[in-house]
Amino acid sequence: MMTAHGFQRRRRLSRRITGGWRRLSRRITSGRRDLFAAGLLFLLALFLNSGGVALRTQETLSEKIIRLHVLANSDSPLDQSLKLRVRDRILTETAPLLSDARDHVDTERRLRENLPLLADAARETLATYGAAYPVTLELRETDFPTRDYDAFSLPAGRYLALRVLIGDAAGKNWWCVVFPPLCGASAEGVTDAFPADELALITRRDAACTLKFRAVEYWERVRQRWFAG
Repeated sequence: MMTAHGFQRRRRLSRRITGGWRRLSRRITSGRRDLFAAGLLFLLALFLNSGGVALRTQETLSEKIIRLHVLANSDSPLDQSLKLRVRDRILTETAPLLSDARDHVDTERRLRENLPLLADAARETLATYGAAYPVTLELRETDFPTRDYDAFSLPAGRYLALRVLIGDAAGKNWWCVVFPPLCGASAEGVTDAFPADELALITRRDAACTLKFRAVEYWERVRQRWFAG
C-alpha cells in the first residue's frame, strides 16, 4: 500500500516529467518557428536579389530597345483596322531608314529627324482609306506593362517609344520593338539581337528567369506607385 509520502513523491515526479515535456515541446515549437522564419527570410532575400539583378537587366534592355506604340482613334472595328494599316506603313518606312543603324542612339537620332516624314506617311495611309484623322508622332519615355510576344517577352518598365497617336488615341493600342527590328521576330532574330543574360530573361528559359521576371514586375509596380504618390 502506497504511503502519503510515496504518493507525493510520485506526484512530484509526474509534474517534473510533464514540465519537462512542455519545455521540450516549447523548444521544438520555437525551433520550428525559427526555421520557418529563416526560410522566409532566405526566400525574401532570394526574391530581392533576383529583383535587383532583373531590374538592372531591364534597365540595360531599355538602353538598347526602342518600342513602337500605335494608338487607335477608338475601339470601333474601322478604327482598329486603320491602326493596323498605319502600323504596317510605319514599319515599311522605318525598315530602310534603320537598316544600318549602329545602335540605340543612332536609331533615336534617325527617328527624330524623320518624325515629320513618318507622320505624313501615316496621314497618307489614312487618307487612302477615306479617314481624315490627325496624326501625331513622338519619341518619349513611356511606362509599359509586361508584354508577351511570340518569341520573347519584355519586362515591365520604362522604354523609349516611337508613339503614333491617331485621332483621339483612345482605342486599343499595338506594341512591338522597332529597334532592334523585332516586330514579328522569329526566335532566331531574338537570339541574334541580345547577349545571353538578357536573352535568358526575355525568353524566360527557366524557373530562375521566371522568378526574376516576376520580381522586376513587382518592383516596377512599386516604382510607379512611389512616383505617382
